[in-house]
Amino acid sequence: LDVLIPPSRNAQGEPEREENSARQVFRKRLREGKIDDMQVEIEVAQAMPHMEIMAPPGMEEMTEQLRGMFAGLGQDKKKQRKMSVKEAFKLLTEEEAAKRVNEEELRADAITNAEQNGIVFLDEIDKIATRQEHSGGDVSRQGVQRDLLPLVEGTTVNTKYGVVRTDHILFIASGAFHLSRPSDLIPELQGRFPIRVELDSLTADDFVRILCETDASLTKQYHALLATEDVILDFTDDGIRRLAELAFSVNERTENIGARRLYTVMEKLLEDLAFNATAHEGGTVKIDAAYVEDKLKETAASEDLARYVL
Repeated sequence: LDVLIPPSRNAQGEPEREENSARQVFRKRLREGKIDDMQVEIEVAQAMPHMEIMAPPGMEEMTEQLRGMFAGLGQDKKKQRKMSVKEAFKLLTEEEAAKRVNEEELRADAITNAEQNGIVFLDEIDKIATRQEHSGGDVSRQGVQRDLLPLVEGTTVNTKYGVVRTDHILFIASGAFHLSRPSDLIPELQGRFPIRVELDSLTADDFVRILCETDASLTKQYHALLATEDVILDFTDDGIRRLAELAFSVNERTENIGARRLYTVMEKLLEDLAFNATAHEGGTVKIDAAYVEDKLKETAASEDLARYVL
């Protein structure tokens, strides 16, 4: 409002408390959004370019201080920018909100929250397990395990936001362990994961639920993809059931890769349709059990084709 209509000032140069009628009219129009497209020129803080400082381990705090020092050099620099009232209102609101944030308190709260409520998920931990029948990479695998051990046991980690203690952070690890066993991990690391849960393999019913109930299921993705070519896909219940059964069958006879099998099966199922979508433009293609059987029966029946194609 001060940019649109500067406030009147008294003899001492101070803004008067009582607003004139023009300011009241513009205040009302500003709140109603009637002058959002009006162009104004405002003074905004000049953004400093982002600077990344690489430092050796243990000197993260010093690099953060240097980064803060360089960032503080440009805080007082202003520049004139011309923009709409709507853009100016958003920019000035962000600047005022940033002034009310205490960076030190925010970092302290973030570190405390990470230490007391943090959860770290270690996926594919079976890839660093020592395999008894292979000895080539055992040294490197054990080295990774011993590097992870202090973090899981509890130690202090220097981050760019400060020192974080991992004593109360919950560590969860997962892995398929189809080529190794949990007992192949070093004993010290095994002892830090006392609770073990073994999951069952996905069944055909699970595949049906994945294809039907998930928010971004493959059926919805391919429906949206081919809709761009003006082709409507109609997945029937028996078609989805047959697709799930074939994916489950291939997993049982070859390597069990879980729900990833649905990607390859669906890709093979709709391969011809995707490349010849223009021939079905403006039409609807029904994906039922007969269609799935016709496209995938031969490939799924052959173990060699299923292994390398599906």
